[in-house]
Amino acid sequence: MTLQWTAVASFLYVEVGCLLLLCLPFISPPRWLQIFNFRFWRKIASYWNRAFLTIIIILVVLFFDAVREVRKYSASHTVEKDAKLFPNVYDHFHMKLFRAQRNLYISGFSLFLWLVLRRVITLISELAVVMGDNQILNTQAADCNDAAKKHMEENEELKKAINRGKGQENENLVEENDKLNKEIGKLQTEVQETTEALEKSQKDMMAMTTQCEGLTREYDSLVQEHDKLQVSKQNEIVIM
Repeated sequence: MTLQWTAVASFLYVEVGCLLLLCLPFISPPRWLQIFNFRFWRKIASYWNRAFLTIIIILVVLFFDAVREVRKYSASHTVEKDAKLFPNVYDHFHMKLFRAQRNLYISGFSLFLWLVLRRVITLISELAVVMGDNQILNTQAADCNDAAKKHMEENEELKKAINRGKGQENENLVEENDKLNKEIGKLQTEVQETTEALEKSQKDMMAMTTQCEGLTREYDSLVQEHDKLQVSKQNEIVIM
């Protein structure tokens, strides 16, 4: 394996390791967001998009080069003619074909997993933000509920005081009671708006979680397919 394909294979193994690390269930999205917000990542953030596009271009060039090599060594009629004159040509030709196919799989999977890795990181970051907003909305809803209960208790106490009071004091209590009723109505409206925002946030979080699970299943199936292809090619080499 040449130096460039050794580098691509190493890059593929690093991608697989990073994706497996990101799929660990005991590391929560908020924890990943804290890791992504380290000062080191902030320093290289300005170069991230250019590096991402550069790696894509390199992998695409290597992928098409591997496709060209596969098509080059897939011409079976030339081998059959030369095999009669040179007995080792057939084995050498198929060894070249196997290397070209191996390079094709390596570059193709590296390109695909590079895109998947970026998408998974983006989804984890967005999920962590949604979870943080959801927690804030839960806290606000709980505070609004507590305030509404407190005002309702005060309202009940004022009603009792109104029933016991007489004259001007009674009228003042009625006015204060009306003010409290308005405040209660306002708080109930805020509670309803906060609850609706919370439900919307929960739906968004569930949708993002479903998308993450779909990407994880797709990644697992691709890894299994890659392992099967590697085993089949190794068996072909052993047979040859």
